[in-house]
Amino acid sequence: MHLPPVGPVLGDVALWSVLAAATAYGFRDAGAAASPVEDLGLPLAVLAVAVPLSRRRAGSAVVLVNGLCALGMADPATPANAQVLSLAVLSCLLGVRVAAARRPLLVLVGCLALDLATCAVLRTPAVWWFYALTVLPAALLLPWLTGRHWRGRRELVREGWRLARSLEERQHLVAERARLTERADIAADMHDSLGHALSLVALRAGALELSPDLTDRDRTDLAELRGTIADAVEQLRETVAVLHDPATTEPGAGLHVTDTVEDLLGRAAASGVPVRWERRGAMPVLSPLVQRGLYRAVQEALTNAVKHAPDGEIRVRISHGADRTRVSVVNAAPPASRSASAAAGPAIGAGGRGGAGGRGLTGLRERVTVLGGSLSTGPYRGGFRVTAVLPHQVAAGAGTPTPRPEATAHRGPHREVAPLDSGADTPVPESVTRLASLRSAARRRSAAAFVAPAVAAAFFVPAAVYLAWQLTTGVLPPSRFDELTVGRPRAELAALLPDHAYPYLPDRARSAPQPPGTRCEFYRSGRDLLTEVDLYRLCWSGDVLAAKDTVPANRPAALRLPSAPSRTR
Repeated sequence: MHLPPVGPVLGDVALWSVLAAATAYGFRDAGAAASPVEDLGLPLAVLAVAVPLSRRRAGSAVVLVNGLCALGMADPATPANAQVLSLAVLSCLLGVRVAAARRPLLVLVGCLALDLATCAVLRTPAVWWFYALTVLPAALLLPWLTGRHWRGRRELVREGWRLARSLEERQHLVAERARLTERADIAADMHDSLGHALSLVALRAGALELSPDLTDRDRTDLAELRGTIADAVEQLRETVAVLHDPATTEPGAGLHVTDTVEDLLGRAAASGVPVRWERRGAMPVLSPLVQRGLYRAVQEALTNAVKHAPDGEIRVRISHGADRTRVSVVNAAPPASRSASAAAGPAIGAGGRGGAGGRGLTGLRERVTVLGGSLSTGPYRGGFRVTAVLPHQVAAGAGTPTPRPEATAHRGPHREVAPLDSGADTPVPESVTRLASLRSAARRRSAAAFVAPAVAAAFFVPAAVYLAWQLTTGVLPPSRFDELTVGRPRAELAALLPDHAYPYLPDRARSAPQPPGTRCEFYRSGRDLLTEVDLYRLCWSGDVLAAKDTVPANRPAALRLPSAPSRTR
């Protein structure tokens, strides 16, 4: 057997207790005229059904309680009862628990129509109509709007917390992605460094394989070969240590390049690579990132030249300008016949490159572009040329790759490409759209919470004021009624009479017999707007008061006549 959660049950019991206490207080205040079954037992039973029902069918619960308020219209004393508070509470819960607005509005309109139909069927006095057109709509509409506003605020806060958690998770993902990206960059550095080193090893190993015997020079070259391999292995060890222990090792540790371009070219020349180089211009102060990029550009170009044209001459030219440095690496075409060393070199070099098929140049292009420079590669006089242009200092806005020239060449020389950060085609995040939608809905609910009562007041308030004016200006106090003397002319009694007669007469007042040949006027005996009071009837024969009597408030059509007619003073 599935039991309902304890929390909602306790909440429903607490709410029913509060509403039941209000009902019991209203029953006690009604006095002896109240019926224990109709005025106490029935409301408590309906509330016991409506309160838990409001969790699943809040509209049905409002209809049930509104039926109790409609039964109050049959009360001959007053339409007001304690169920108005229950109606307001359940209407507020309707706004809180139902997100849509169409069906709740239909429920509220239906309840109002039921109340007005009850007034019409029972032919209630004007005060009952005033109650049905003001108090009951206010108990239905205003709490419902308050509940909807509260629901909107709760949804906005809940969505804000959800977005905050989503943002926190996204930050963790971004941090993880940055860590993986850093690892990928380190792996790329390892790829470039080992590719270059192993290419040199391949070139020297090929040379050693052609030696007929081992001489002292051969042994020296072999020792240098072992040193080069040891350096490559050490770089590999440090790089792998960084990849496997990011918590204790700073990104890039173990890959710090202390060599200069001159050291790189010197090692290549010492290894037998036919390389010539020259530098033009004064050596400027370069950013460490630019120095690294310059080193990688020369290293990658030498690696490719040794791999694809090991016997070709390589020319390196570094030109320093005012704010940029240009490095150009050109290798001549390989000779027609390749030695065994050439065959050995590419085989090992290809293994060092991992068969990437241009991955080195692609990574170099990304590195140079991020630094704010440019890279161009292509055939040149039968060979191949790599040219990199780097700024001396990395700009503050560097870091976003720009479109490559070959990717936009087909667009024509006069067509401009929109900047990447212009925001023209930047998609709006889903979280921003969702939050804007919730804020817009909350604003609409807030506006409705103020506009709807104002619009309703524009219709109800003037009618209520007019009705209250008619009721209060048609009141004849009992003290003045006692002073009225039958047989006196109207002119003498004008100071005691109200300005207006009471126009909304019950059926028993209309059907009461009146003296022949007289014209009767009715006045209320009290100013209570929501309680039926006695009516005073004054019958005039011409301008002379012919009779006066009282129409009781809580009795059927009958007149309570004075014990004896008063004499004219």
